[in-house]
Amino acid sequence: MYKLIAIDIDDTLINDDKEVTPATQTALEQAVAAGVVVTLATGRAYASAQAIARQTGLNVPIITYQGALVKNLLDEKVLYERYVPQDAVRKLFDYCVEHDLHLQTYIDDKLYSREENQKLKDYATLNKTQYYIEPDWEKLVPRQTPKMLIIDEPDFLDELAPKLRLLLGDSVHITKSKPYFLEIMHHEGTKGLALEFLAGHFGCQLSETIAVGDSWNDHEMLEAAGLGIAMENAIPALKEIADFVTLSNNEDGVKFAIDKFILQTVGE
Repeated sequence: MYKLIAIDIDDTLINDDKEVTPATQTALEQAVAAGVVVTLATGRAYASAQAIARQTGLNVPIITYQGALVKNLLDEKVLYERYVPQDAVRKLFDYCVEHDLHLQTYIDDKLYSREENQKLKDYATLNKTQYYIEPDWEKLVPRQTPKMLIIDEPDFLDELAPKLRLLLGDSVHITKSKPYFLEIMHHEGTKGLALEFLAGHFGCQLSETIAVGDSWNDHEMLEAAGLGIAMENAIPALKEIADFVTLSNNEDGVKFAIDKFILQTVGE
């Protein structure tokens, strides 16, 4: 019997209209009623993820910032937190200024950028996030951040990632949440380690957990979980490592996974 399920939000829990369908909502409620801990695991900021979690009626800790922050929904107590190391923050700020790259950072759960541009506007619209402009990066460098994000063309980011790994070293975790988003966290800020932490918090084994996702930033938690599930709309690389591929996010794939592996109302 599985005791905990961690579900990614974008292109997994929510459909292309950015909604949790009534059918998926019912499945979440049925899983909770069956005694299973249902949580979210997302690259989103806590405030953004919190809004969706509250809509779905969840009241447990959720995994945010790719795993750099695990925080309660009810009392907002921080259970697990990892900040990007200060040396890496400085190097990344300098690199992005020198190469004129669009960099975003999160401080006290607020989104900051050096200048307002279309990338920032589109991102804020996508995640329903308010943003703040700080032209003087030097004010932000000393502030603790759980995640930094570069937005650019997918092919460019694929070339940039190894360069940044060389520049920043092993102290950081670098991943792509979406083709246009390159995200930088503390090396222990992964969904896999956050899932491991939450399993311990709730007193269950990793073998008793399920993880559901669609992008490469989900691979650590799919590999860590007892059952790793990829969406039908997931990237091919994630499907390859998944134990099971469910329906797409527009076909209530999360509901199908819950029905099959938790409620066991779907046969082989």
